[in-house]
Amino acid sequence: MKKLLSTLLALAMVLTLVACGQKQAATSGASASSNKETFELALVTDLGTIDDKSFNQGAWEGLVKYANEKGISHKYYQPQAAETNAYFETIELAIEGGAKLVVCPGYLFEEPVYLAQEKYPDTHFILLDGEPHTADYSTYKTGSNTMPILYQEDEAGFLAGYAAVKDGNTKLGFLGGMAVPAVVRFGFGYIQGIDAAAKELGVNCEVVYNYTGAFAATPEAQALASSWYNAGTEVVFGCGGAVGNSAMSAAEGKNQQEGKFVAKVIGVDVDQYSESDTVITSAIKLLSNSVYDGITMFYDGKFPGGKTTVFNAKNNGVGAAMDNARFNTFTKADYDVVYNDLKAGKFNIFNDVTESNPATALTNLSNTKVTFIE
Repeated sequence: MKKLLSTLLALAMVLTLVACGQKQAATSGASASSNKETFELALVTDLGTIDDKSFNQGAWEGLVKYANEKGISHKYYQPQAAETNAYFETIELAIEGGAKLVVCPGYLFEEPVYLAQEKYPDTHFILLDGEPHTADYSTYKTGSNTMPILYQEDEAGFLAGYAAVKDGNTKLGFLGGMAVPAVVRFGFGYIQGIDAAAKELGVNCEVVYNYTGAFAATPEAQALASSWYNAGTEVVFGCGGAVGNSAMSAAEGKNQQEGKFVAKVIGVDVDQYSESDTVITSAIKLLSNSVYDGITMFYDGKFPGGKTTVFNAKNNGVGAAMDNARFNTFTKADYDVVYNDLKAGKFNIFNDVTESNPATALTNLSNTKVTFIE
């Protein structure tokens, strides 16, 4: 019996030592993780991948360009769901991975960055196309470690509309998503660009204009665009997420029916030429430029935290896509002239979006008639 008791006690001691050893090993592993590979610059994607031909890709290209030039480690992280908690947890993962600066592309990061900037004051954030706020929008706050970036969509819209008319189109449409400020600014600028070109050419233009109320491709949006094309509209600016795909589908159907290229589309935010062969240009936000510039300011000790930075033509933050444009006569040289004129302040673009109806808000039009469809 004594021998059995001694054996059991010895076994208990062995198990205790093993358990202690395992605990020490776990602790050791946690501390050892500090020696794992770290990444100084990080991007958290807006759910999609870094080759989405949209915000993720544009932002990533700007980050990679700077990182490669300066030899800085970098990595992107993908959230598992399009919700605040998932975005916030992915931001934390990037910080745990050694990120000194995290780039967050898109307005869906407004709340996650609002939370992260306070919890991680030593980490810096670049927030594209938004400003940090609480979930109920009651409080907006930008920490000194955060650089929100907004864009002058009205200038990008202006350039696209101007080019479309200079290329010979006089009947145009604007198919917007929700009437949020960014979409309204795109639309207002688009109409004023149309009018400026029409005035220079001595022609008159007509614009049909609608907000679908959503950022989705729907049969209703496609049917509306189709009705415009059938009534003689030549170009539709599809502005608002997948709404543009509705315009593209309508244009493709019209072109197939006519057997020639009569229905055209203007894309939005990024160059959408690969989405459809109906896209003649896109009103774009030059995301890579703004991210590159923001990171440069961070490393130069000039990070403009605590305030919103606006990118426009003057700092090469917006434009109309020309690399893959499908214009008939409008050239890159023509574009450079109007872009430089815009930079120099030749055009006075109205961008007060208090009133979203362009038919009543834009009172300075001389050669363009706008029909607003509610």
